[in-house]
Amino acid sequence: MTKKAVIPYKDSNLGKKEQVTQMFDEVSSKYDFLNRVLTFGLDIGWRKKVVKLVDKHTQKQKEKKFLDIATGTGDLAIMLSQINDAKIIGLDISKGMLDVGIKKVKAKNLVDKVEMLLGDSEKLPFADNSFDAITVGFGVRNFEDLDKGLQEIHRVLKQDGIFVVLETSQPTKFPMKQFFKFYSKYVIPTVGGLFSEDKKAYRYLPESAAKFPYGKKFNNILVKNGFNNAVDMPVAFGISTIYKATN
Repeated sequence: MTKKAVIPYKDSNLGKKEQVTQMFDEVSSKYDFLNRVLTFGLDIGWRKKVVKLVDKHTQKQKEKKFLDIATGTGDLAIMLSQINDAKIIGLDISKGMLDVGIKKVKAKNLVDKVEMLLGDSEKLPFADNSFDAITVGFGVRNFEDLDKGLQEIHRVLKQDGIFVVLETSQPTKFPMKQFFKFYSKYVIPTVGGLFSEDKKAYRYLPESAAKFPYGKKFNNILVKNGFNNAVDMPVAFGISTIYKATN
């Protein structure tokens, strides 16, 4: 039996992809603020770990080209621009999120290093073997077709290139498991709905995280879709996980 997709708006006739686009357009103006509040600022450190993994893997290369998928407002793409000789494309399906990101890129004078592009992760507008590294920060669980999205990433990643994912996961040990379950069910929807005026969006985000395969299960999905050497690295007691794989 096919699992029912977790979607933001259960009363909508739109598909998941269209609903996710609508949701992020709606919350884009408050997204950065709520990210900092709801993660207690820890998400900044998690992204820095992703950048370190990419930097280590590509440090001997010149004229590096990176792709940050589901870039949102560009936080990870901007951090990746600190790597020497790197040019980054940040791609997202939400124009609202990209508009915020474009302003941040301009404000930091990074227009020559970071390009923000509207696009679909499941239909990447790039040739095969285009990128030395590809990252996704809190985005793979929003793919409408996870396998198709990963296969596209595999297609445009160069041989021996690195793929790094940062995604919400589920703590498995007491007391963090119990705390995070309560926090996800009650605090995130309440605070998110209060500030973003879209309560459904901040019910969807923890619900989609709870249903998403994490740890070894996601490693297996990466391997199934052509990646090698998949490893998972939980952060903050398993609240989120960083995944690393190669092509």
